[in-house]
Amino acid sequence: MHARFAPVRDCFHDLLTSGRETGASLAIWYDGQPVVDLVGGSRTTDGPEVGARTTDRPDGGAWRHHTLVNVYSVGKPVAAICLLMLVDQGRIDLDAPVTRYWPEFRTPATVRQVLSHTAGLPAFPVPRPATAITDWTLLTGDLAAADPEWTPGSVAGEHAWTYGHLVGELVRRVDGRSVGRYLADEIAGPWRLDLGFGLAAADQRRCADLRYGDPQWPTRALGTPGSLRARAMGNPAGGLDLTVLNSPLWRGAEVPAVNLHATAAGLARLYAGLLAGGVLDGVRLFSPDLVAEATKVQYDGPDLVLDRIAQWTLGMQWEPDGSWGMGGIGGSSAWADPGRGYTFAYATATLAEHDRVDELAEALHSCL
Repeated sequence: MHARFAPVRDCFHDLLTSGRETGASLAIWYDGQPVVDLVGGSRTTDGPEVGARTTDRPDGGAWRHHTLVNVYSVGKPVAAICLLMLVDQGRIDLDAPVTRYWPEFRTPATVRQVLSHTAGLPAFPVPRPATAITDWTLLTGDLAAADPEWTPGSVAGEHAWTYGHLVGELVRRVDGRSVGRYLADEIAGPWRLDLGFGLAAADQRRCADLRYGDPQWPTRALGTPGSLRARAMGNPAGGLDLTVLNSPLWRGAEVPAVNLHATAAGLARLYAGLLAGGVLDGVRLFSPDLVAEATKVQYDGPDLVLDRIAQWTLGMQWEPDGSWGMGGIGGSSAWADPGRGYTFAYATATLAEHDRVDELAEALHSCL
């Protein structure tokens, strides 16, 4: 790591030594080059909720550069770019109705509205148990038959659990492959990104076990019982439950809105390719025009799930400083900052607030 970024390294180490972080990775690209790639802590815990013990791991459970972790909504833009690649190829029209590609879909929404969280389907309409996460046909069928919660395009509400199924089913209908397979074949493979949906057994063995930074974290995350936020995040069941999250069921399923497993290095590398206009190491996957459209604000106003003002692009949140990307509930985050010329990714196993990312970003900005 270049000495210029020593304050970032020091901040990362302080998070670990203070106990605010127990296991994480951090990666930063600046001016088109990787400049920070840090890992620390443990990918296991001795708590009763995990599926594997530290003593079962040959590395003693230490976090390595190849350790994968569930990053929640940080995966939404990753799912979105699979659909956007098909848009770039002329196989999908952003302003076409979803029914052109998915005839059973009842909601009168366009592809653009699905990508920008304004389609009106922020929650799965039928209560389902955790085991339903493996049944793609069941969950997409629930969405196809659902009535929207608002007129599509009129307002936004983060499609917290449903986003990946809406986007992924469009990918599947047009291409034939699942969004996880498409990501692996068409994007992660060519750009050498260590991330994916629906992990095989070998990759599951690289995963960090999630753990609560505070036992009350799931209750705070869901918000008021019965609220739109609680409905959006609580169905299917188990998405905040460690016994589910650390299981082969979750890691092997494709729940693209919330179960991307990634390294920080893989995420920072992905954003570096987007920041460079769709090309990385000489491999072009997207046109500059598509990247420009995908990172432009499509909606600016109240978000009924987040309960605040939000600016949505086609799959990402846009910030007033001009950066674009996505944070995940629990503390992971990844984004590109075109103005400052960097990409940033933080992947954590400790489910808590985003103050850790805020401090790391502040340290990075002090170096620039």
